[in-house]
Amino acid sequence: MNLKTIVGIGVYVAVLIAASIWVGQQAYGWLPPQASAESMLIDDLFSLFSAIGTFILLGITGLVLYTVFTQSVSRFDTSDGPHMEGNVKLEIFWTAVPLLLVFFLAAYSYQTYQQMAVRGPMDLVHLHHMPGTTPTAYAADLEPEPVEEVEVYAKQWAWSFRYPDTGVVSADLHLPVNKRVRLLMTADDVIHGFYVPAFRLKQDILPKRTTEFEFTPVREGIYRLNDSQFSGTYFAIMTANVVVESPDSYRQWLARAAAQPAVPAENPAYSEYTNKRLKRFGGWKTIAPAPPPLVNALAER
Repeated sequence: MNLKTIVGIGVYVAVLIAASIWVGQQAYGWLPPQASAESMLIDDLFSLFSAIGTFILLGITGLVLYTVFTQSVSRFDTSDGPHMEGNVKLEIFWTAVPLLLVFFLAAYSYQTYQQMAVRGPMDLVHLHHMPGTTPTAYAADLEPEPVEEVEVYAKQWAWSFRYPDTGVVSADLHLPVNKRVRLLMTADDVIHGFYVPAFRLKQDILPKRTTEFEFTPVREGIYRLNDSQFSGTYFAIMTANVVVESPDSYRQWLARAAAQPAVPAENPAYSEYTNKRLKRFGGWKTIAPAPPPLVNALAER
């Protein structure tokens, strides 16, 4: 390999690195605003994957184009190409590099998940010790920090949120900003999914099981909660607002809600299903939506 070839490869790799870094930085703008501490970690991971993917895509595309435009032969040349076999160094290179890259991405992803410290269904993850096996070692519990607990109930097709300290039940999820939140989530019927794009968090909610889920909202605003699992006919309208506000506003809202009587929440799925005019025109077979939950604070539409 002569000096000209080495310089050419160096320039090509430098251009690839510059383009990959640029795309990695642009990737931050492709996602919703970062509204939780965990979203920053996910965005860093997404940016890294985007940069590496760009490097591989442009690298392979460039080599293919270079080969097409520089190594082509005459249309009448029917001879065989050069025979290449047994290049041990090349085979070690193209085996080791992808393998090390996969291990690196797996380790980085695992570290990100550990930093997020979301809990999920821990009883399913940490299996009990089996007789005759070595007990599993777990990391020591972290220093407990004050958290705001909220009970989340999902059913076909409505969300409701209960605040155990005050007994308030709401159709919207209100959270104090910059405070760790622990959700105790339960589903009445089928598997639902807690998914807030601005938080970059998603957690399945299993029927008749309490799933703990923790995160820290860091940006005030109103965000959208969606059901990420197909839970039946009306799952697409099973949404709710997530209101992240200052601690003072949060306490004032709890106080106002506690003074309100419990009334049925607005439930588009239940209203549409029970609308006799729509049923007279045929409609479709579906599971009857669960009755609207009783809430002290109605949804802010």
